[in-house]
Amino acid sequence: MDAARSEALAARAQLLEQGGWQFRRLEAFRFVAPPPAETWLGDETVLDAPAVPNGGWTWEPSDAAAKPDIRWLDAADTSQRSALLERLPQPGEDAVAPFAWAHRALCKGGLRIRVPKAADPDAAPVMLRLRQSSSEAVEAPLLVVELEPGAHCVLVEEHGQAAGAGPEEAVRNLQVHLLLAEGARLQHWRQVQPQAGQRVAHHLNVHLDAGAFYAQAMLATGSAYHLQRAHVVFDGEGAEARLGSVLLSDARQLDRQVRMIHAAPRSTSTARALALARGKALVAADLYAHVRPGAEDADIHQHLAGIPTAGSPRLVMRPQLEIEHDAVQAAHGTTWGRLPDEAIFFARQRGLDEATALSLILHGMAAAEVVRALADERLCETVGALQALDEALNRYLSPAQAQERRDG
Repeated sequence: MDAARSEALAARAQLLEQGGWQFRRLEAFRFVAPPPAETWLGDETVLDAPAVPNGGWTWEPSDAAAKPDIRWLDAADTSQRSALLERLPQPGEDAVAPFAWAHRALCKGGLRIRVPKAADPDAAPVMLRLRQSSSEAVEAPLLVVELEPGAHCVLVEEHGQAAGAGPEEAVRNLQVHLLLAEGARLQHWRQVQPQAGQRVAHHLNVHLDAGAFYAQAMLATGSAYHLQRAHVVFDGEGAEARLGSVLLSDARQLDRQVRMIHAAPRSTSTARALALARGKALVAADLYAHVRPGAEDADIHQHLAGIPTAGSPRLVMRPQLEIEHDAVQAAHGTTWGRLPDEAIFFARQRGLDEATALSLILHGMAAAEVVRALADERLCETVGALQALDEALNRYLSPAQAQERRDG
């Protein structure tokens, strides 16, 4: 048996020996419990199936002066697997360790990208457009992006309807690792719109060295199960991260989790989420920030907004702070509830019908979240973020929405 297959089988055994899926006992998954372990593992015959070329990843590299190094590495090849997993942590014992073990058991390869610093400090950032689509029923894609000191990159990442959705009941357990060296800057637009019956879990692990800056704006829609979890670690002094999410769910599940770990002085984090839900949707948004001892002058901001637009959806909004240092600035807030009748009334004074008024208000709120996260309206236009928001909201806000709102 080759070493790669042996490691995959060992990861599968490790997960099963741990009792498989025990998420219902964990606070983070109390509201939206993942499907059973077998869903994410498939059976052992999945390991014998040939890998999809490039793991279903396609990319459009930048024409910027600094050229990224883009490599597809085969996890079945022992030497390539070693290069693929270099600097990546082993699955630990935290709340999402079962997902990590399931990923190691099934991962057939990954995309590894290294972005250099441009020689000219005024040069345009490296622009990378990645799309992930596959015809496999159960899959564990992997993406690793490393930014060298001082590098600047704009990353566009698309999954789901905009990139070829794959089988109606497909399972996707994605791991993304973003490693930003000193002074690096990464602006990241993510679009994840699975089909209704698909089960999706995306885990982003971000590590920031001194002075690094990471900004992410994301559009995510509900499905049979959909988890978006970001784990950001501030390893260097003065690092900053800003994450903004627009969550849309119509009678389906969507779980957004953000973990900001301040482990260095003078680090800054902002996490925001706007959740729109209707019907019998279940949406949870959980923002957590931890300031460790020694991380003086950390600056933390959290804001959650949940708006039921029709029917009887369930929205769970959870801002959380754990602070182990006295010299910290922290602010958090949560708003929940349908739009005030006054907002609709004043919008209708312009001659709009109720559905159009509601659409206008929600489009404005969603666009503001994305622009705030990336802090560059022109960039939002360039990467297609505002257009994607408009299209997703138009699908969400059907012509029957106004009547449903009155009935709800």
